[in-house]
Amino acid sequence: MLDCPMDVLSDYPVRKSREQKRKFREAAQLYLTGLGYSVHEEKGSFGCRNLVIGDPEGADYLVTAHYDTCARLPVPNLLTPCHFWPFLLYQLGMASGMLLVTAMTGMLVWLLTRDVSVSVWVSYGVLWGIIVLMLAGPANPSNANDNTSGVVTVLEMARTMPENRRDKVCFVLFDLEEAGLIGSSAYRKAHKKDTDRQLVLNLDCVGDGDSLRIFPTKKLKRDRQRLSPLYQVCGTFGKKTLLVRDKGFAVYPSDQMNFPYAVGICALRSSRFGLYLGRIHTPRDTVLEETNVNLLRSALTSLICCGAAQIGKEDVKNESV
Repeated sequence: MLDCPMDVLSDYPVRKSREQKRKFREAAQLYLTGLGYSVHEEKGSFGCRNLVIGDPEGADYLVTAHYDTCARLPVPNLLTPCHFWPFLLYQLGMASGMLLVTAMTGMLVWLLTRDVSVSVWVSYGVLWGIIVLMLAGPANPSNANDNTSGVVTVLEMARTMPENRRDKVCFVLFDLEEAGLIGSSAYRKAHKKDTDRQLVLNLDCVGDGDSLRIFPTKKLKRDRQRLSPLYQVCGTFGKKTLLVRDKGFAVYPSDQMNFPYAVGICALRSSRFGLYLGRIHTPRDTVLEETNVNLLRSALTSLICCGAAQIGKEDVKNESV
């Protein structure tokens, strides 16, 4: 049972198995129906279950997050979504590491058997085994940021959304994002006509970092009328910043990629090498800052209710570099 959104972190910290997901969905439905929402599940491919809160047809906005838990990896899934060369080098490094393990295993098998065909088949098996473990391996029990933070923010927005504005927004918790954006793909297929016009606000890893960034899709970038209200919710709030990344290199792989007019929202840490997202998929993913949840709740609720934020911002600007 949930008494408040932050209880997800303590009561339903892992949502990987079918039973763990079912228990979470039941608790979330009970909590949300208690707030007066209509809630239902939608089935998709590979057994995914999306939780839909509100009216998916009449809403102008979708606020989304994936609720499934990622696999635990030996190294963090490091992302530098605003910086091309670190992004590319890390991806190449990960791919090279996988190929190196595969090649070394194949070589060892060949030394033991002197059979090329056996070593090749073993190598293929090892490579696919690594891929499967990365996508669907044992759950990472520490997932405060990825993506308990997004789930908590969606539930907190639903809790505080004014009743006379609830018809403007539908909240959706996607399943199987970690397996390849399967839940959001199923939702898009089922609601293509409506999502062609809706603005999708996808929350993924928003709990750890002072630099909150909004990554619009390519189609949204070209539609300045739709994009402009997002600038108005941006600004500097104490040590936190919320900015739109609409110029320069910008890649954030998450569920918003399945929708035409959408943004991915995340929190990034700062270093002398630039902004980055780290710790996820490892035991170090333990930080969920309530300040980030409250900031995004306030900004995005204002966007939905009146198209602009009235939250006492100190400095409003969009990021261009």
